Amino acid sequence: MAVIHIRNKHLRRKRKGAADKRRRAKVQKKRALALGVPEAKADKMNTKQIRTLLRNPKKTAKRFAKKSA
Repeated sequence: MAVIHIRNKHLRRKRKGAADKRRRAKVQKKRALALGVPEAKADKMNTKQIRTLLRNPKKTAKRFAKKSA
């Protein structure tokens, strides 16, 4: 016997809350600082800019190693 009606249980999936976003941004900022980004510079960056730096961690570390040395 064929199923005529399949109920879609996932009409509303759980969304990421504000606290989760802040926690994730904090973790990403710590990762950027570990790569050598100066804290003063990281404080001025928004989350999108920090995520962009984390996409290429080797390039980021190399770029900020030159400026600190």
